[in-house]
Amino acid sequence: MARFHTLPVTAVDRLTDDSVAVTLAVPEELREQYRHAPGQHLALRRMADGAEIRRTYSICSPAPADGTGPRTLRVGVRLVEGGAFSTYAMKEINVGDELEVMTPAGRFTLDPAPGLYAAVVGGSGITPVLSIVSTLLDRAPKARFCLVRSDRTAASTMFLEEVADLKDRYPERFQLVTVLSREEQQAGLPTGRLDQERLTELLPALLPVADVAGWFLCGPFGLVQEAERALRALDVPRARIHEEIFHVDAGALVAPAASAPAHSTVTARLDGRGGTWPVQDGESLLETVLRNRPDAPYACKGGVCGTCRAFLVSGEVRMDRNFALETEETDAGYVLACQSHPVTERVELDFDR
Repeated sequence: MARFHTLPVTAVDRLTDDSVAVTLAVPEELREQYRHAPGQHLALRRMADGAEIRRTYSICSPAPADGTGPRTLRVGVRLVEGGAFSTYAMKEINVGDELEVMTPAGRFTLDPAPGLYAAVVGGSGITPVLSIVSTLLDRAPKARFCLVRSDRTAASTMFLEEVADLKDRYPERFQLVTVLSREEQQAGLPTGRLDQERLTELLPALLPVADVAGWFLCGPFGLVQEAERALRALDVPRARIHEEIFHVDAGALVAPAASAPAHSTVTARLDGRGGTWPVQDGESLLETVLRNRPDAPYACKGGVCGTCRAFLVSGEVRMDRNFALETEETDAGYVLACQSHPVTERVELDFDR
């Protein structure tokens, strides 16, 4: 099960006016626990004004190839207006500070193998894809990658130098297209907002869409949704499309309310131990479990990060939102505990599967 450990900060690099990269050292005895696949993320935790704050940030550094786990971890943080953790990261974190860091999680990953891969990312959505691209091109000499990234301006582009270095290192295998929505570019380069119509025209002009083994879409909900629609219009199989959403409007795709039983219980298995507790009116199953098992895994509580994923052993639930689980996962019986409410009187979850 995912656990928190205290890791020291070894570097804080300003990327843009509103973003930083934070590097953490991993001690020898914890390296195995922090082994990660390219594209995974970390939940960071801190206390502020007596309240616990958790936020999830993607690892941007390559996954280590030696199988022993990383010596360092690097994450990208973009300032969110009013964001408790991102403001802290931008203004207060210094080298020598210590952060509570959960072991890696997430399924927005790629196992390096020969083939053609592509990504459409927006803003900070570059963060996990940077790890995916750098790991893939290093480990799979016959792999190629096409990256379409959307940003407001050149000055607001995260990891500009790191992506340029990859282009210089792999000029024949890494194709980069940058689209700026609020700034003119050189003649011939696309500008403006990427939507379904533009992507449906742009992508076939860049690469043979049908030959792409895996598509990685990451960024704000609107961009990811438009990119998925474009790919489906281009007859890309759903199984080849992988998504991770970084920002969702508060009212986006809220599920209609379903009738809930007057009295219901949830049985949860977590770290080899189980328990059964009553679900209070209106609370999610995660909230019920946390009242009794504070060690239950979670981060965003918004249906985005997937940290609270659990297997639905029995019963029926309703999810308010789901921006983390792919269709294959929900079909297999997985739910997001933070978004789940009981529909039947008894529900059983397994966080260990």
